[in-house]
Amino acid sequence: MSRIILIGAPGSGKSSVGKALARELGISFEDTDATIVEVTGKTIPEIFAESGEIGFRAIERSVVLAALSSETEIISLGGGAILDPKVQQVISEPGRTVIYLQVGVRNAQHRIGIKGDRPLVADDPAKQWSALLKVREPIYRSLASLTAFTDNRKPHEVAHDLVLKMGITHG
Repeated sequence: MSRIILIGAPGSGKSSVGKALARELGISFEDTDATIVEVTGKTIPEIFAESGEIGFRAIERSVVLAALSSETEIISLGGGAILDPKVQQVISEPGRTVIYLQVGVRNAQHRIGIKGDRPLVADDPAKQWSALLKVREPIYRSLASLTAFTDNRKPHEVAHDLVLKMGITHG
């Protein structure tokens, strides 16, 4: 099986779908945002407050590239990780299935509004999320080998559909 990489906008379900997919397939999973928190001992909003977006992206790049060179079978990337050209290059290598999880603004707003830990969409979530997507969506689309819609769907439903789309048989 090829390595599975989940990409998408904030609130698209990368972490929850990744966990559900790993459970369904019985394979390893890493959420790079969770790894950043674990490695730094700081929340992502704290990193943004102390180091700004540039400082955060440097940490993210290092964590993402380490995850991509590990043996982890499913990796969920933070929404902006794909902005880095080296990350784009590495996730485009052969043997990787890149899945773009798409979500509409209403569903995303509901999901990200609950947590309040998304620095780039903290002030006006709907407006800022739409602006992020305008920049990032062409990159998500260009990198993706599969797309899945997560609107009004539970993570295990999306995961099950992805298994079918990828033609993975498991027992």
